Amino acid sequence: MKVADIMSGHVVTVNQKDPIAAAARLMKRHNLGALPVCDDSGRLRGLVTDRDIVTRCVAMDYDPADTPLREIMTRGVLTCQAGDDVKKAAAAMGREQVRRIPVTEDGRPVGMLSLADLARREHYAMEAASALGSISSNLRRG
Repeated sequence: MKVADIMSGHVVTVNQKDPIAAAARLMKRHNLGALPVCDDSGRLRGLVTDRDIVTRCVAMDYDPADTPLREIMTRGVLTCQAGDDVKKAAAAMGREQVRRIPVTEDGRPVGMLSLADLARREHYAMEAASALGSISSNLRRG
């Protein structure tokens, strides 16, 4: 099965020049935990998560209304293509310890693949569990 068969096809993006507060509002409105961050031409430049907003903005006392996303976004994110094999994408997610990855075509986001997308498909539940196990393996118990 291909990534295109199970990915979330509706992708909400933000521009790297947008203020952090705009991304937070979009996350709330669309119930999302991450947004692809693009440049003016629509090419993927990074990803911003709700965790990025807390740890890189709020905790650092940045003003979310005046600070552009490029200041806190994660750069060099793992991506996949719509035609990629789902098992390979799931293995990469586990290896890189990420819960979601942008799906791109010609450098532009066309969807998102998440562990939830994998878990919703009975056939890929084991891949989702394996990826989550890899992601969770470096958590510290306190």
